[in-house]
Amino acid sequence: MNVKLNSRMQLIILFIIAASLVTIAQSIITTGVVYLMSDFSVSSTQAQWSYSVFLLVVGVMIPLSAYISRRFNAKTIFFFSLSIFLLGSIICYFSTSLIILIIGRILQGIGNGIIMPYVQILLLRTIPEEKWQTYMGLYGLVIAIAPVLGSFIGGFVITIYGWRELFSFFTVASIIILVLGIIFVKDNTPSEDYPLDYLSVVLSVIGCAGVMLGFTNVADYGFTHYLVILPIIIGIIALILFVKRQPKLEKPLINLTILKNKYFLVGTTFICILFACLNGCTALIPIFIQGVAYNSAIISASVMLPGGLLIIVFNIIGPLLTNRIGIKKVLIMGCILSIIGYVTMMFYTSDSSFEFMTITQSIRYIGVGLALMPATTWTLTMVSDKVEDGTAVNNTLRQISAAIGSSIVVVIVAVLAGGAIDHNTASVVAFNQTSLILLLLHVVMLILTIVYIDDKDKIEKLNKTA
Repeated sequence: MNVKLNSRMQLIILFIIAASLVTIAQSIITTGVVYLMSDFSVSSTQAQWSYSVFLLVVGVMIPLSAYISRRFNAKTIFFFSLSIFLLGSIICYFSTSLIILIIGRILQGIGNGIIMPYVQILLLRTIPEEKWQTYMGLYGLVIAIAPVLGSFIGGFVITIYGWRELFSFFTVASIIILVLGIIFVKDNTPSEDYPLDYLSVVLSVIGCAGVMLGFTNVADYGFTHYLVILPIIIGIIALILFVKRQPKLEKPLINLTILKNKYFLVGTTFICILFACLNGCTALIPIFIQGVAYNSAIISASVMLPGGLLIIVFNIIGPLLTNRIGIKKVLIMGCILSIIGYVTMMFYTSDSSFEFMTITQSIRYIGVGLALMPATTWTLTMVSDKVEDGTAVNNTLRQISAAIGSSIVVVIVAVLAGGAIDHNTASVVAFNQTSLILLLLHVVMLILTIVYIDDKDKIEKLNKTA
């Protein structure tokens, strides 16, 4: 029994290492967009697809995670996902055009979209439920550190050696992890002959890709452009057909009946709002600091860096606190700290000091760090007997919300500013008003926490009494 457990823990550790690697790959290319424009003679919008296509592919792959986790054992998933990520890295390194680079990024995104949700499923299958918060916190710590360090180091690597060396790193690192897998991975988790409904796959791909693509285009084209309206309409129709089809299947691609669990629904809603606001602010703050306040990109990065480091720390403090004082108190603290952050953003001006913006953004990030992993873990404990479906539904909706948030928030500011964000009073007022909207969304999260969210044993006792 101990041998089997040790084998499973080795597998989990290697999966977490692999997850850290593919997480770095997600955003590290953004530091090299200018170099891609020069090398391939393309526009900034075209070069940005080297990043956007990765996010789209991840969003499309997540709904398949429940099927993949049932149909294939952990070893197969480990070697396949990392091998396809490796192939993508090699193609990116040798790419002679932006199209070839994008093909490589698509393969990297497929590897990421398989690995990331499966790590959660594997953890929740292996670790006793009473220890979920602690281990998910540790997992969150590792995953949060990766992109922060990756972006920091990536900037230096690209400046000194060029963008191709990023992919040589991913190639070598993938090979090393695969070799470690051959040596150490002995565990063979059970699998079942789970059927794949191909029509459901097509509908989910069109639905997720359409909605995410449409909202991703909002920031560039506005709400009325056909590149926004058409993908969103097609995506929504496909998702409606997907949702209607699932109950008719004996073994659906995703068991959407878990959304009938009101606590899972509340937790997922909480997480979707959190991710929409988080990604919206990630896009918005640099625009304000550079485009409205006329500070440099270095100042913008410096304002965000302490918060980025704090969210790493509180990714593990949040789950540990949850084990000590309960989920409700932790999420209330997280919401209140985020609300304080947004209140202060309502008073930003073009002359706001570096210190003021840094401190207030750090407060907001602490709130996010406190709430992120505890809310995710709590939501999945509400459907602990269906973690595959819970993870698929939760991660899919979270990814879509993140895409929507990162685009919509910027558009709202532009609309409130009269059509364009610039170094003027109208843009400052628009930023302050948008901060109020984000604040109100966090008030909704606070209300959901107070009314519905509590420790699982208390909810079970309450339901038995009722």
